[in-house]
Amino acid sequence: MTWRASIAFAAAAATASCAAPLLKLPSGAGAAASDGPAALTQALATCQGIRTLTAEVAVSGKINGQRTRARLQAGVAAPASAYIEAPAPFGAPIFVFAAQNDDATLLLPRDRRALEHGRPADVLEAIAGVPLSPAALRTTLTGCVADTGSRTTATQPDARWRVFPGEDELYLRRDGDAAPWRLVAVLHRGAGSSWRAEYRDFMNDLPRSIHLTSTPSARFDLQLTLSDVELNVPIGAETFRVQIPAGTSPLTIDELRDGGPLADRSRKSQ
Repeated sequence: MTWRASIAFAAAAATASCAAPLLKLPSGAGAAASDGPAALTQALATCQGIRTLTAEVAVSGKINGQRTRARLQAGVAAPASAYIEAPAPFGAPIFVFAAQNDDATLLLPRDRRALEHGRPADVLEAIAGVPLSPAALRTTLTGCVADTGSRTTATQPDARWRVFPGEDELYLRRDGDAAPWRLVAVLHRGAGSSWRAEYRDFMNDLPRSIHLTSTPSARFDLQLTLSDVELNVPIGAETFRVQIPAGTSPLTIDELRDGGPLADRSRKSQ
C-alpha cells in the first residue's frame, strides 16, 4: 500500500452515515444582553478547568465529497500539545500525528514515510480538512474557547440564546430558565477558511458529540463522537514526540496535500 492509499484509507475506510443536521441558529442582531458575560462564565466553567483530555473519537461524514469513517485515539494537553493515532484493524497504525506548539510530526509506519517540523494546522488540514492547531484541537474537543476576557458584549435574539460577535462568533443556549447555559456553536471566520463547530449530547457539562463543517460544507462535514473520555490525567511529554524509525523516508507537506482527501480541490484551485 502506498502512502497515498494509506491516507485515503484513514480518511475513507468505510461507508459513513451522514452527519447530524446543523442547528438552526438565531438570525438578527437582537437586543444587548447585560447577562452575557455571566452566561459565558457558566457555559465554560467546566471546560476551562481541563488541562488534559484523552478519548476515543469516532469520526464520520465527508471530506471533499469523499465518505469518511474512522476511529481515532486522541490526547490533548494545555497549553498546546496534541496526539492522534489512527489504529488499523491489525498491525501498525495507519498514521501517528503528534504536535507541540507550532511543530508537528506525522508518521506513516506502514509506508515508512514521515513529515517532520510541519505546521500542525497545515498537517491536520491536509489529512482531515480541518485546520486546527494543538490548542484549537483541545478547545474544539472540549467544547471550549480561549481568551474570553475580551468577550464582554453579547446580544439576546430571544430568551434562550446569547450571541457573542467577533471573528469567532459564539452561540450560547439554554432550554429553560433553570437550565444551564451551554456553548452550542462557534463560527470560525478566517482569511484562509471559515468553518463551524457545534456541540451536543452534553455529559457532565462537556459535549460528547461535535459537528464540524466548513463554509461551503463541500470541503468537510464531520461528526465526532467521543467515548472513553478521561480528564486531567497526566500525559507524559514523550506522548507528543514521535520516534522516527531508521529507514523512514521524508514526506513533504506538498506531497501530503497532493495525496490527501483535499487533493482534487487543491489541483482545481491552482
